Amino acid sequence: MSAIEKTTMPENRHAAADLSHARRVLRAEAQGLEALADSLDGSFAAAVEAIDRMKEARQGRLIVAGIGKSGHVARKLAATFASTGTPSYFVHPGEASHGDLGMVTDADVVLLLSNSGENAELSDMIHYTRRFGITLIALTGNPQSTLATHADIVLAMPKMPEACPNGLAPTTSTTMMLALGDALAVALLERVGLTEEQFKVFHPGGKLGQRLQKVADLMHGRDDLPLLERGALMSEAILMLSEKNMGAVIIIDAQSNVLGIITDGDLKRHMDDGLLQKPVVDVMSPSPKSVSPDMLAVEAVNIMTRTPGCYLTSLLVTDPDGTLSGMIRLQDCLRAGLA
Repeated sequence: MSAIEKTTMPENRHAAADLSHARRVLRAEAQGLEALADSLDGSFAAAVEAIDRMKEARQGRLIVAGIGKSGHVARKLAATFASTGTPSYFVHPGEASHGDLGMVTDADVVLLLSNSGENAELSDMIHYTRRFGITLIALTGNPQSTLATHADIVLAMPKMPEACPNGLAPTTSTTMMLALGDALAVALLERVGLTEEQFKVFHPGGKLGQRLQKVADLMHGRDDLPLLERGALMSEAILMLSEKNMGAVIIIDAQSNVLGIITDGDLKRHMDDGLLQKPVVDVMSPSPKSVSPDMLAVEAVNIMTRTPGCYLTSLLVTDPDGTLSGMIRLQDCLRAGLA
């Protein structure tokens, strides 16, 4: 028997059972989410309202806390709230008891996560919110728990069996907890109508940050542009094409108004023995397409690659009054990750 057969045989023997267990877990958690969606009531709307009022006051933060597996979910939710426009951070209940409660102010809202609602580590945070009149939202699977009893708003999850065969490992409960927190974050996002452009403030890096770059972020400024006046000859235009290496030459009048553009495609269409002596105005493409500096760069890419009947490699960038401010090139957009 080969080494490969020895290593793959156990996987083959257990594969059917593994897939069966996996499907059972996913279906159990999906059923939990369905039950959670059906259970939502006015408490959810009250929680959104409380957090939204805090945001409008521009003073407080949403404090998300939990212990154990709920703590891991709380960390993720704090990041989700922060990235979708709700100022938020995670506080560990254990550290809160040793000084981190000083991070929580009476302008904040506390979202405390606990499936049982009876974790001893939560007691100091509960007491602190009650003492200083801080809004406390409980996200729990036990509406009769100590946490729920003392909370201002209770987001109670339905009683659903854990996907763990022993009913012990937090599985369905943590999935519902995570999803309910996501629902809160998105509901708050929808209230303020956060746009894709505004997401860039919270996601300056990564693929989302790339997608939300504006034309102004990638364009070449006016000082870098290859400009020729209308009286020039093609011999000058070809030299400028080579020197500037921008793939185009822009033709302007005496008042710096754009008359047209000469690209490699225009050269190919007019290639003959007399090309060098031709006036640039005889070769240029008049009224070139332009975009505004505040347009998303990905929209400029769409214009360059999806304009019917042509394939553009660059676009002029003009201010609202029509003043030429730069040029954006397809290769620069692709280099920035905008495919």
